[in-house]
Parts: sequence; C-alpha cells; structure tokens
Amino acid sequence: MVRVTPLGRAAVLAVGSELLTPSRVDTNSLFITEQLNLLGVDVLLKTIVGDDRGELAAALRAALARVDLVVCCGGLGPTDDDVTRDVVAQVLDRPLVEDGEVAARIEARFAGRGLRMPGINLRQAMVPAGARVLANGHGTAPGLWVEHGDRLVVLLPGPPRELKPMMAALVDGPLRERTAGLSLVRRVLRITGRTESHTEEAVRTLYAEWARAGVPVAATILASLGQIELHLSARAGRRADADAALDAASSQVVERLGLDVYSSDGRPLEQVVGDLLAARRLRIAVAESCTGGLLASRLTDVPGSSRYVDRGVVVYANDAKTDLLGVPAALLSAHGAVSEPVAVAMAEGIRARAGTDVGIGVTGIAGPGGGTPEKPVGTVAVAAALPDLTRSRLFRFVGGREMVKFQASQAALDMVRRMLVSGARS
Repeated sequence: MVRVTPLGRAAVLAVGSELLTPSRVDTNSLFITEQLNLLGVDVLLKTIVGDDRGELAAALRAALARVDLVVCCGGLGPTDDDVTRDVVAQVLDRPLVEDGEVAARIEARFAGRGLRMPGINLRQAMVPAGARVLANGHGTAPGLWVEHGDRLVVLLPGPPRELKPMMAALVDGPLRERTAGLSLVRRVLRITGRTESHTEEAVRTLYAEWARAGVPVAATILASLGQIELHLSARAGRRADADAALDAASSQVVERLGLDVYSSDGRPLEQVVGDLLAARRLRIAVAESCTGGLLASRLTDVPGSSRYVDRGVVVYANDAKTDLLGVPAALLSAHGAVSEPVAVAMAEGIRARAGTDVGIGVTGIAGPGGGTPEKPVGTVAVAAALPDLTRSRLFRFVGGREMVKFQASQAALDMVRRMLVSGARS
C-alpha cells in the first residue's frame, strides 16, 4: 500500500526554450507559488528548463529527490519541441498510452471551429499510464496528475489563460485534500532610511524569539533600490493564527525601527504618501529638475490620486526655475542649481503658485556627465514645504542615471511622509 503523506514542499519546473531568452518572462511560476502557499505548501525551488529532453529529465529527477510535489508548466503542445509529457513518462517509468476521451475532446474542439484536427494533435492525447487527466476548458492540452509513490507530479499547459483556471481548480479540490490543512501567509515590511546591514543589526535578535513561538515566523531581508524589504512568513492550521503571529512580529519590527518602516501591508511609498495626504485633505504640487517628472508620475500612478495631486512642473533649465517658480537668479548664482537653498526655493515656489498645502523641490545631477569634485554625479538636493515646516537635505546617491532618478524620487516622497507623520524634523 502506497504511503500518502501530506504535501508540504514543492518545486516548479517551467519548460520552454523561449523562457531562456529576453523576449519572454516566466510569470506562471509566480502564480503557481501563490496558489500553493494558500495551502501551506512551501516552494523550495523554481527551475526554467529549455526544450531539451536530457536537461528536463535531470531537473525532474533532482526535484523529485527533494520535494513532495513537482509542478511542470509548459511543453504539452502537439509539436516535436513539446517534450514534457514524454520526459515525465520516461523518468517515472510509465508507458504513454492514448486516452480516447481526450482524443475525442480535441477533435470536437477543432470541429466546433469548423476545422479538421491535424494528426499531430493526437500527441496531446498520449498520457502516462495511470495518470489522471485534468480537463482543459480553454485549450487542447489536458493537464495531468501523476502519483509516484509518495510523490506527486502535476503537468499544466503553458498558456496562462489555460494554466490559471486549472491550477485554481486543483487548489480548491484535490491538492487541498493532499495537504496538511495549513495556511502559509507572507507579509512584506518596507523600510527606508537604513541600509540592509543596519536593518539586520536592529532586528536580528528577534529571529530566535520568532522561531520559538507557537506559530513560528521566518524572516528574509532583501535590499532593493531606495528601500529594504523584510519578508515575514508564518504557517499555521488557521490563517487567523498565522496573521496574528505576523501582526505581533510586525509590531516588534516597527517598535525597533520606528518611522523607517513606511509600510507593513505591502503598499508602495507613493501610495502611503497619497493615503496620508488624502486622510488629512491636503493637496500637493511638485517641482522637478533631475527627476524629469518621475515624482509626479509615481504620485499619479495611484488610483484616485486626483484627490490630492494638484500639479507638477519640470524645470530643467535655470531660467525655468526663475520664470515658473520665482527662484531668484542671485540664489542660483550663489549656491548653484544643485543645492539645498535652491531646492527649498523650488518647493516653496511651487507651493505658493499652486496654492497647495505641500510643495516638493528636487534638483540634482543624474549623470553620467555634469558632476564636479564638489558635486559629483548622484548629488541631489530635496526639499519639502508645508505651511508651518520646511525641510531640506543633500543626498549622494550611487548608480546610473535611472537609479539616481528613482532614489531621488524615493527620498522626496519619504521626506514628505516623515513630515506628515511626525509633524517635526526626523
């Protein structure tokens, strides 16, 4: 009698040589991972394999040695380069047999469109002996469910419009029956104003406490452009218990990092700032030089931003700063365009002309040229003006032009956030 153990660890094999080129991105693995997490199944590895029988066989054998569940997506079509079905049958040592019902469904699908079924489509009716056929209501390639001892291999078609409903149906049905009834819940805390190592230093003593808790919490720190992300995950029999554990862990992180945590629910910084402005019924206007409109673009990427965004101007030239914002020519001459006094004048100028509650000024050197020893590439001055408070800061960012522009916009948004939350310099 075959021992049936609950599925807890999974691997995803995305099959297709096109996925190894810059022209096609594998999004199926992300969806499959999300769905498996709903069942408490942890995805330990993802592999992209080209249409090569030997490579796919090696990847499948390696995955079966490590996990309970392998989900293969792609390579189930009718052409010679669709090798998934054949390789799985070979690795699991099962002959391929024609399924008459599948063949009839494929033929009927072509007939319904007034077409003759090409003979090569019969390849899609070949299934490993003993496999369960998973109906495909959106294409000709059926999915397959193959038990292999205490392991399970699931084959799904590659097109997302076919894969997604099939995977969702499995999660609601047979896959749920094969799991331990756990929920794996993840949460992302977004942090700015600290480096990765400073963040780790501040929270690392919490890890042991979280590991010993009734519902353990695992943590991973990731550095990304302009911010640090702390990914927390918890697995429990009830989702409410996992959420409670993550709530407690998140509160501890916020207690240690304070205002440096700008989001504990996954919201991006522009949405956090927008929500603060909307809650306070404030309106904002921005004046940008080196960011070239990126700051206004990020603010208006948020649905409903018309509630708080008034306008934005790009004042690249010094004359534009004077003509449109009233920045004194003497100030530009004395301090240079990339300076805190000019950024303050820009923020106050756009706020006065727009009649808004908040004004932002950003001016800098995005590169690759234009830097000097005193003001190298990456030097950016940011200022924010509120009715009773103005703040400015000179930053030195690293990276190429796009990186400098994004970090400058991030710094400007974060400055406004801190001012709105604290009401004081922070």
